[in-house]
Amino acid sequence: MGSNEYVKLPVYGEKSLSGKTNRSMGRDIPDTLYHTLSPIQLTDSNNKQVTFLGNDTAVTVVHLFYSKDKSSSKPMMDNLAGIAKRFIANPVVELYSISVDPNDTPEDIKAFANYPRLDAKNWFVTTRPNVDIFEYAQKQMLIDAMKDSNDSNRFIIASKFLLIDSKHRIRGFYDINLQSEIKRLEDEIKLQLVEEIRNKPLKVEQK
Repeated sequence: MGSNEYVKLPVYGEKSLSGKTNRSMGRDIPDTLYHTLSPIQLTDSNNKQVTFLGNDTAVTVVHLFYSKDKSSSKPMMDNLAGIAKRFIANPVVELYSISVDPNDTPEDIKAFANYPRLDAKNWFVTTRPNVDIFEYAQKQMLIDAMKDSNDSNRFIIASKFLLIDSKHRIRGFYDINLQSEIKRLEDEIKLQLVEEIRNKPLKVEQK
């Protein structure tokens, strides 16, 4: 008998055993608890409330930015626009740009994102999180984010995209300064979509 081997992306963050076991293929496999992100409430560029990670079937790409940052935030927006175009027809892929600046308004982030440069209903440019975004970034997103102690108008944020699966687990980090990393993100979104399909196969109705 043969077997199929599928490539899976790693799961980042601390892991622990729940003490339970799952039976699979005649074997008892220890149940693992993975690091996950909690959903949070945000305000989008149309001044509407949206829930980040509120969709338990979506594969999500997220990054941090702020509208006064012209060094790393602009390239992140431009690169994410390219990803949005590639997956615009796939409702399972959601993209989030989250401002860390409490002074950013919906109008500020809309202008910064250069809307309407594409009709991407799956891309949410947001601000005003209902949590401390710096603590959330450090403890849940596992990336650097803090206020600049030398300049009240600047923030120190990681120039990375995160890929998150439908179980809210981090499956990848991608450096926006390298085009090879942007291509890897595109490829690994596709790879994660295949895993999601395998984990949730379509049910065929019996007649």
